[in-house]
Amino acid sequence: MPEKQVYLFGTCLIDVYYPAAGLDAIALLELCGYHVIFPQTQTCCGQPPYNSGYIEPATDVARQTITTFSDKDIPLIVPSASCAGMIKYHYPTLFPEHSTEHHKAKVLSTRTFELIDFLADKLPYDKQAENNACKVSLHVSCCAQREMNVAHNWQAILNKLNNVEVHLPEQAHECCGFGGTFAVKSPAISAVMTQDKCQHLLKPEPDAIVSGDSACLMNIGEHLRFEGQENPCLHLASFVAQRFGLYHGE
Repeated sequence: MPEKQVYLFGTCLIDVYYPAAGLDAIALLELCGYHVIFPQTQTCCGQPPYNSGYIEPATDVARQTITTFSDKDIPLIVPSASCAGMIKYHYPTLFPEHSTEHHKAKVLSTRTFELIDFLADKLPYDKQAENNACKVSLHVSCCAQREMNVAHNWQAILNKLNNVEVHLPEQAHECCGFGGTFAVKSPAISAVMTQDKCQHLLKPEPDAIVSGDSACLMNIGEHLRFEGQENPCLHLASFVAQRFGLYHGE
């Protein structure tokens, strides 16, 4: 029987700020029986220039990503709904319709999956480690809700974990205030949105704030640190890995 293989797109923020989440993503995919291929030539997904209107450099990055992940006809797994959405829905728009590059982008689009959504029906839930009871607040990112439509599976996985009490905050549908370059262009508005989001997430006094998007976690966690509070944020891949005894963090 052929070995099951997947590509992993690491994302910039996981590479720089949340490397344990990347290792935990690999561990979970391996737990599900997949051999993970991580090409060293991968770079950013191109979302920052794309969202700022710099289409040409965004297209160059997209071209590089398409080339990097086109050697094998296997799933491309992305531990970020935001980056997954960029590859899945925006790459095809960057190239002229009916061109070879457009076709390659469409093919990659059909093979692109957000990590937690991909794992939801594959994890061996009966193999969880012994864990203490804990309470988590789940932040469902804008892209998970509205672009990739995977937020329901973020909650579904948590609900299948032993001894985990899951809370969705009030106004769960609202943005955390990051929004990529929005936080840079409109910092005052962003800060107020983040303050509101943090208050809602902390209301149930959780042991951890979890999300599948590192950008949201960075925004929420650093805001809490700025306010002199502890940063309980953890990527969903890392939290799930903990429950299976596979966590790579400290």
